Amino acid sequence: MTPAASPEVVPPSAPASAIIIPGSKIEQLSNLRQQAERWAPARALGSLRETMVFATGNPDARIMLVGEAPGYNEEKETEPFVGPAGKKLNDILKAMGIKREDVYISNLVKFRPSMPRQTTNNRKPTPEEMAACLPLVMAEISVVKPEIIIALGGTAAEGLIGLQGSVGSMRGKWHEVSGVPTRVTYHPSYLLQSGASNQIKRSLWEDMLAAMEKLEMPISEKQRSFFKPKA
Repeated sequence: MTPAASPEVVPPSAPASAIIIPGSKIEQLSNLRQQAERWAPARALGSLRETMVFATGNPDARIMLVGEAPGYNEEKETEPFVGPAGKKLNDILKAMGIKREDVYISNLVKFRPSMPRQTTNNRKPTPEEMAACLPLVMAEISVVKPEIIIALGGTAAEGLIGLQGSVGSMRGKWHEVSGVPTRVTYHPSYLLQSGASNQIKRSLWEDMLAAMEKLEMPISEKQRSFFKPKA
């Protein structure tokens, strides 16, 4: 059996810098939200929709989760990870013993990528769209100062860490973003697809267990056995 190739690392580039003002974390994030609304590098592309979707959660969170871009549900609610994928993420967090309000949830791209005659259909952001918005999420990391970051899906890992390859080749190890230990795992929407096997669910859960261990969170034997193959 040929061993899986290691993912290629391509350092992400950023076209501009977000300004972090003095003040509390809430004030700083509020100002970043205002900057995101009129973020010129993203607006200039002409390939993103108008509604800005920023972030949600606890500014003092130990865990920061980063997805790729808002979709139909996120644009409608102006909040990341809502709809079916958001519910699945909430279920994952509940299995970890934490709530959505305990973590900080953001997307790499702050606007829904546009398509001709677009209704509920979504597309993944391009490298140019991710690079345009990267300074915003990097500023969020600087403000929140999470102890760990979880990149949800290969596109988020590509834009945030500079990795290329399959999620399977990226996950199962620790990477780093601005000095913060970062784990790559499958996007919750992938679990909703018919092809998401019990093995995939176990792989995602092992990444969450690794995050819990890194944070020295209590882990029960029941939690450790989730999605394990039955003997």
